[in-house]
Amino acid sequence: MTSSSPSSSSSPSPSPSPSSADAAPSERSARIPKVPFWAQILLGLVLGVVLGWAARNWDVAWLGTTLTKIGEIFVQLLKLAVAPLVFFAITISITNLRNVHNAARLATRTLLWFMATSLIAVAIGLAIGLVTNPGSGTGLSAADAAKPDTQGSWLDFLTGIIPTDVITPFTELKVLQIVFMAVVVGIAALKLGEKAEPILTLGESVLALLQKALWWIIRLAPIGTIGLIGTAIKDYGWDLIGSYATFTADIYVGCALVLFGVYPLLLATVAKVNPLQFFRGAWPAIQLAFVSRSSVGTMPLTQKVTERLGVPKEYASFAVPFGSTTKMDGCASIYPAIAAIFVGEFFHVDMGIKEYLLIVFVSVIGSAATAGLTGATVMLTLTLSTLGLPLEGVGLLLAIDPILDMMRTATNVAGQAVIPVLVSAKEKILDREAFATARSFSVEEADSGAEARVPGQREPATAS
Repeated sequence: MTSSSPSSSSSPSPSPSPSSADAAPSERSARIPKVPFWAQILLGLVLGVVLGWAARNWDVAWLGTTLTKIGEIFVQLLKLAVAPLVFFAITISITNLRNVHNAARLATRTLLWFMATSLIAVAIGLAIGLVTNPGSGTGLSAADAAKPDTQGSWLDFLTGIIPTDVITPFTELKVLQIVFMAVVVGIAALKLGEKAEPILTLGESVLALLQKALWWIIRLAPIGTIGLIGTAIKDYGWDLIGSYATFTADIYVGCALVLFGVYPLLLATVAKVNPLQFFRGAWPAIQLAFVSRSSVGTMPLTQKVTERLGVPKEYASFAVPFGSTTKMDGCASIYPAIAAIFVGEFFHVDMGIKEYLLIVFVSVIGSAATAGLTGATVMLTLTLSTLGLPLEGVGLLLAIDPILDMMRTATNVAGQAVIPVLVSAKEKILDREAFATARSFSVEEADSGAEARVPGQREPATAS
């Protein structure tokens, strides 16, 4: 019996089985490196610039139309998810606070930090605008100015918070009204307690489905980048940027000072964490914000990176959705401050201390008017109308707005991740080990874990 059994040392190597042969190609394909998301975005930016330049200079009509349609479809897909995403994210985030000890203190500190950083950002915007005089020597004329189709006022802002019905805010994408309804429903669910559990369970499932669908849209960002950047170059070209050179530089410099100056300083001194490590972990959300120009569209990715940076899931699911609709250092602080100075100088309207203080007030209190969508026209008209400046000035800035909005939105989203880290660190609930090991990740990795971010899957966070 022993001789008839093949010895492991003497037997020939077995021939490959069909299963092992089939596995070989998959092993080879697994070795093919995936293109990082940031590289895909960068490639989209380059292709967009090249194709936009070609469509403009060679007058290729079909190429220009194609770029426009690609950009429009990408933005439409993001907007399609905005209304239900905001409603369910904020509703669940409020009810999720029941799992957090000292939730009221966390919420209060979050809002105070939102206001404090907005104050710093608007001060930087004012300082830059006063030093550079962006409205002088533009080469533009009053004929280039025009009133916007829609505008904001304090009356509209205050009365517009409360919807007249529950359908219109979703069909007309009135995000501020959606936020109001979500807050009411969330607080009511907290008061109901166990009776609201079935609704909350359904809401968590719907939120997970929406986030999953949004991850698929996010994967299209490199293609959307080609359309959005290409359209901007095709429509405006470099000549227009030259006319707004000082204004454009002011916005980018102001946002850069907040993004790479103020935020790192706060992280290092208040949270006592490594700012470079923060950017390493948060970069996927920041770069998507730059391309998509939508804080709300970037919300799931912002929440993902915030949690990976060590912020408790229960708290992050509250702070990030609220930040995505109210925390706008780029769009609601830096931009309206510099834009108001631009418009005042262009129309030769003198402004003094009172006007500058009004700009600060509007920026800190009225930032929710921006609603986390592409563009900041409502916030700008709100600022100009408060100061008594000509609303025709908005028409001067709309042409260059898409190019400015990229940097503004990146700054917004970075701030929406910074504040939860700051508050968590001060409350001693930040997982510093997770923060230290946070890294950039691919969209595929984020997508695979998107459904796991439904609230309530971790032990309650405790604020000391």
